[in-house]
Amino acid sequence: MTAPTVTSLLQGFFTQRLGRQLQASPQTVSAYRDTIKLLLLFAGQKTNKAPSGLTIDDLDALTVGAFLDHLDNERHNSTATRNARLAAIHSFYRYALPLIPDRAHTASQVLAIPQRRHDRAIVSYLTGPETDALLAAPDRTTWHGRRDHALLLTTVQTGLRLSEMTGLTIQDVTTAMPGAAVHTTGKGRRERATPLTRQTVDVLRTWLPEAGPSPSGPAFPTRRGTPMSADAVQRLVALHAATAALACPSITSKHVTPHTLRHTAAMALMNAGVDTSVIALWLGHKSAVTTHIYLHADMSTKERALARVPTTNTTPGRYRPGDNLIAFLEQL
Repeated sequence: MTAPTVTSLLQGFFTQRLGRQLQASPQTVSAYRDTIKLLLLFAGQKTNKAPSGLTIDDLDALTVGAFLDHLDNERHNSTATRNARLAAIHSFYRYALPLIPDRAHTASQVLAIPQRRHDRAIVSYLTGPETDALLAAPDRTTWHGRRDHALLLTTVQTGLRLSEMTGLTIQDVTTAMPGAAVHTTGKGRRERATPLTRQTVDVLRTWLPEAGPSPSGPAFPTRRGTPMSADAVQRLVALHAATAALACPSITSKHVTPHTLRHTAAMALMNAGVDTSVIALWLGHKSAVTTHIYLHADMSTKERALARVPTTNTTPGRYRPGDNLIAFLEQL
C-alpha cells in the first residue's frame, strides 16, 4: 500500500477531521489553513520544491522549528500568534500520526515541540476622549469615511471580534427599536445577539443602504462589494488612530488594533458597573474567567478596594545594612 502524501494527508485533515469529525467553525478552518499555507511556502522555499511535492520528511521538527523562528524574526509575530500556529501544526500531526506509521518518529518529534511561555500584559484600551477622537477621524463626506465610521462605532460599542466584523452581513443587523442587535456566530460556534445603542442604530440606519442591496452582502464591504479582509480592517484602524492622535496625543502611546476596540467595549461595560459574567456573555467568552483580565486593567475597581482597607499605624523609615559587603550587594 502506498504511503499517503502530504497533499492527501492535508486534504483528509481539512475535509475529514476538521470538516466532518470536529465540525470546526469557519474561523478555525481559516486560521489552520493560513498556518499550513505559510508552513508549506516556507518549507518549499527551503527545499526548492513546490508545496505539492513536499514529503513528511520535508516537514520534520527541524523545519517546523525553523518556521517558528521565521515567525519570530521575519514576520515579527507575537508569542501568542506563534503558539496558535504551533497548535494548528500539532493538530495536523495528531491526525497524521496513525496514518504514517513508518514516519511516526517525525510526527512525534514535531508534537514534542513545546508551546512558549509568555508574560500576559495588562490589556490596552481607549479612554472616553480617545474613543471620541477615533470615531471623529474618518471623513464622513466620503463613502469610505462613512463605512469606516460605522465600522469603528459598531466595534467599539459591541466588542465584536475582527473575524465577526468582517463576516457580518446586512441581514445580521437588526435596527428596529426595541430589540436592535447584531447577530453573530463566534468561537466554538456560539451564536449570540449583541444589543445596539440608539446612537449606533442611527449610524447603521444611514450606512446600511449604502453597503449594498443584498441582505446577504457584507455590512462593511469594499468598493467592489466584497467582504473586507482582516488586514484591510487592521490598516484602517491604524490609519484612523494616527489621525485621531493629532487631536488626542495620548493615543500615540498605544498600539491601536481592532482587538483594542474590543477591549475598549469591555472596559466601558466594566466602568459602568456591569458584572463580569454579563460581560463574558456580551463578548462571547466561553468562561467568565477569561473576562477577569479586565478586572486587572480597571484601576478604579482596585482603588475602590484600596479605599476600604484601613491604614496601618507606621512611620516612614529606611533600612541601612550594617555590613560593607551587604551594602555593596544592596547597591547592585
